[in-house]
Amino acid sequence: MNTTYLENDYVRVCVKSAGAELCSLVKKDAGLEYLWQADGTFWNRHAPVLFPIVGRLPQDQYLHQGQTYQLPQHGFARDQEFTLVEQQADQLVYELTSSAETLRVYPFHFALRISYRLQGQTLEVKWQVQHTGEGEMLFSIGAHPAFNVPLLPGQEFEDYYLEFSQPETLSRYLLEDGTGLQNGLTEPVLDNMAVLPLRYEQYKKDALVFKGFRSERITLKCDRHPHFVQMQFAGFPFLGIWTKRVGAPFLCLEPWYGIAGSAGAPIELSQKEGMQSLGAGETFEAAYSITIG
Repeated sequence: MNTTYLENDYVRVCVKSAGAELCSLVKKDAGLEYLWQADGTFWNRHAPVLFPIVGRLPQDQYLHQGQTYQLPQHGFARDQEFTLVEQQADQLVYELTSSAETLRVYPFHFALRISYRLQGQTLEVKWQVQHTGEGEMLFSIGAHPAFNVPLLPGQEFEDYYLEFSQPETLSRYLLEDGTGLQNGLTEPVLDNMAVLPLRYEQYKKDALVFKGFRSERITLKCDRHPHFVQMQFAGFPFLGIWTKRVGAPFLCLEPWYGIAGSAGAPIELSQKEGMQSLGAGETFEAAYSITIG
C-alpha cells in the first residue's frame, strides 16, 4: 500500500492505494482534519468506495446465469489494491481492473477508475466504470466518507446538524436488525424541512436510508463555529447517513448508485434494487464533491 498527497493553498488531501481510499482531508489554515481517522474502536475505515454492490445481499449471495456467487457487504473494491495511473499537481487517478480473483465472485470484466481533483477548498471525486467484456454488466457504486463530528474539542456530536439544499419530506427505509437488509418498512424523518439535527438515537436502527429526495447538496454544520462540510451529489438516486453507535465521533454521508438488498432468499443480481447496467464497451460516469470551510 502506498499513500499519495494532493495539496494546494487551502487543502491537503491524502489517498491510499488500498481501496483508492481518501484517508485525510485537512484545511491548512486551521490545521483541521475533517476526515475520520479510522479508529478501530468504532470503525476502521475512512471513506471506502462501494463496488460492485452497495449494501448487503441476502446470505451475502446472488444468482447470475444459473450460478450462485458469494459477495460481501459493499463488494470488494474497498479491499483491493488500486494502481495510481495518473498524477498531476491537482489530480490523482487510480484504477482497478477485473482479475481471476474478482471473476470468482463477480463474473464481469471491468475497469474502475477513481479520480480525486482539488479545486480551491473543494475535492471532486469522479468514478468511471467501463465494461471491458461481452454482454451486459451489472453493478452498483457508492461513496462512504466519514467526517469527524465534532470537528473541534469541547463540543458534542449532537451540537451538529445537516442542512439539505431544499426542504424535504422523507421517510427512511428501514434495515432489518443485524442483517443490513431492507425489511420493507419505512419511518418518517423529515416533513417539509431542510434541517436534520444529529441525534444518536436515530442510528439505533442502523443507517438513515433515503430515496426520492430532491436535494443535490447537503451541509454538515454547527452553530458554535464557522467550519462546515458540504457534499454535492447531483443525480444520485439514494443517500445513506450513518454513524456506528452512541459515542462514535463521526458521521458518514453516503450518496449511492445502488442500495442494500431486501430480506429473504438470494435473488438474481439483475433484480436487486438500484443495479446499473452497461453494454459491452460502455462506460458509466458519476461524480460528487466535498467542500470544506
